[in-house]
Amino acid sequence: MMDYILINGLKKTYKQIEIVKNISFNIRKNEILAIIGPNGAGKTTTLDLILQLKKADEGNIEYWKSKPKESIGVQLQSSCFFPGLTAYENIQLFAALYKKRLEREDISLIFKQYGLEDVMNIDARKLSGGQQKKLSIALALIHEPEVVFLDEPTAALDPRARMEIIQLIKRLQSDGKSIVLTTHDMGEVKQLANRILLLERGEIVASGTIEELFDEWNATTVDELYLNIIKEDNQNAYSL
Repeated sequence: MMDYILINGLKKTYKQIEIVKNISFNIRKNEILAIIGPNGAGKTTTLDLILQLKKADEGNIEYWKSKPKESIGVQLQSSCFFPGLTAYENIQLFAALYKKRLEREDISLIFKQYGLEDVMNIDARKLSGGQQKKLSIALALIHEPEVVFLDEPTAALDPRARMEIIQLIKRLQSDGKSIVLTTHDMGEVKQLANRILLLERGEIVASGTIEELFDEWNATTVDELYLNIIKEDNQNAYSL
């Protein structure tokens, strides 16, 4: 399977604390990679380094093309909508930022695909949590990226909204996208992930398919797997 991104020996120190410690892994074409671990494990910093939002102290990242940012989509935990603009206007503006021309019919189709056709003329910041998450993902995909980073896309959502987001992620993979997913929901990991990368204190402590990790760590559920690997005294090491 083709590697889209190859991460080699990444290290990052902040205020004399090693946040990321010699991390190496790959992101493959058309897979869902779940990056999990306790708060402060270094997940966010690792993603920031891959997305070139922060500079690594050591290590390097190899991308599958010379201008990867044009083919990467990012959905953050906090929704970044333009104030005072409707959901429709946010789509228009994001498309313009990517120099992508969309006709009204194109935008209407996007809202239909995401189940948002009834709210496209509502202020984006007044949408429900689930609607905002779906709109955030739509914005992350407006330029048709090949690799999509989703940061806890179902956090704080009700069961129906969570189910809709999970179905959406499955559809993205069926459309050929590679997805990097961070989450604390182990049920979500079980439903979606082709591979799991588990971080603890800035290090990769386990990686592989669910079946491989079940065998290695003598677990029968993802919750049990997580608890077998992550020790109680390491749950909140630091917060980056």
